[in-house]
Amino acid sequence: MELRRWWCLMASVVVAAAAVRRGVEGFPEEDLVERLPGQPKVGFRQFAGYVDVDVKAGRSLFYYFVEADGDPEKKPLSLWLNGGPGCSSVGGGAFTELGPFFPEGNGRGLRRNKYSWNKVSNLLFVESPAGVGWSYSNTTSDYTCGDKSTAKDMYTFLLRWYEKFPELRSRDLFLTGESYAGHYIPQLANVLLKHNWHSTGFKFKIKGVAIGNPLLRLDRDAPATYEFFWSHGMISDEIGLTIMSKCDFEDYTFSSPHNVSKTCNEAIEKANAVVGDYINDYDVILDVCYPQIVEQELRLRKYVTKISVGVDVCMSLERYFYFNLPEVQSALHANRTKLPYSWSMCSGLLKYSDVDGNINMLPLLKRIIMHKIPVWVFSGDQDSVVPLLGSRTLVRELAHDLKFGVTVPYGVWFHKGQVGGWVTEYGNLLTFATVRGASHMVPFAQPARALTLFTSIVHGERLPNATWPPLS
Repeated sequence: MELRRWWCLMASVVVAAAAVRRGVEGFPEEDLVERLPGQPKVGFRQFAGYVDVDVKAGRSLFYYFVEADGDPEKKPLSLWLNGGPGCSSVGGGAFTELGPFFPEGNGRGLRRNKYSWNKVSNLLFVESPAGVGWSYSNTTSDYTCGDKSTAKDMYTFLLRWYEKFPELRSRDLFLTGESYAGHYIPQLANVLLKHNWHSTGFKFKIKGVAIGNPLLRLDRDAPATYEFFWSHGMISDEIGLTIMSKCDFEDYTFSSPHNVSKTCNEAIEKANAVVGDYINDYDVILDVCYPQIVEQELRLRKYVTKISVGVDVCMSLERYFYFNLPEVQSALHANRTKLPYSWSMCSGLLKYSDVDGNINMLPLLKRIIMHKIPVWVFSGDQDSVVPLLGSRTLVRELAHDLKFGVTVPYGVWFHKGQVGGWVTEYGNLLTFATVRGASHMVPFAQPARALTLFTSIVHGERLPNATWPPLS
């Protein structure tokens, strides 16, 4: 009975009148971002601001929305969530990976991302849960949270966000993200599907789910890290073989990751020590950034971008500097409560559940697919944190559980005549793809290939499996 009342209450939010001033095409004028400091001139609009998800508790989530670059009224809406748990989708996805701008090397301006995903979709980024970035609560206990409360708040957020942007309610919706969004996205998708089941009015038009390097099942993803270390020559045969033969990862949990045998513990500690601080676990071929040098240079207004294989390895520091400029926060309508701490990429406030990370996400993905919603799992092949080795196995197991046959045999896909990665498809609804040379943050390390991947997802097409025609 309580559950029924809750769904009725949430459904009523959909038809509630939004007391906001309307700008062009019914969009909220007060959330329009006129121009960000140091931003290049563009032809699309941006909006940013807050959506209250619990007025009584004073809990509110910050969002950044950017229209598609060209014919936004004809293109779908894609939600992107970063993981953590507790890391910012605005700082990560929007301004480091797939949004239209990246921070300049001096931390005071922006440059265009010519491979932004807003070329094919309208993009929505949300700092979730409360306590991440500029999202906040006036009730301290709200910072003790987990997967269930995060999904519920995101559901409420979307309902109320659509009140601000009513014209987008009828658009196709893609739910996307990376890392711990392997938990966020499937759980949110299932809450939205429950809404659709109960609602006699508005229904979410979910057209696809896509998650990159996702945590799906810890007891499979964790051993893949050490198999990756060994296969990439980062640890010795002795350490690698000991881990693979002596560690029972079925007992490996977020709360007690070393709740395994002494021999296994010692081997894992040796492996972690050997890899050390001089390798970026999220991209093992990328150079590392030295923060002390960069922070000093930023204060001196010098251009200090470090480039490694075409990637700015110090972008996270430049982003931190830019987002903490008062004029940037003002332009974004952010930090409205004057939080007593600086904006940071990942929250130090949250007391996120240390058991929810152990939940197996495959049953939820199965439920989504059974609603005829395509699911894509993609992996940057240079990531050791959630490597493709585990994700590929889990996707294959999910396909077996669904009794799906192979519809696209495992093989290469191409981008501009070069191998973009490898891909396989099951039952026309489940796809696993790698992105060659990409990190844990696929759009950051391989922006052009990532855009090709995302374009295929949004257009409902398979990845190109042939090179360009030969030159005549």
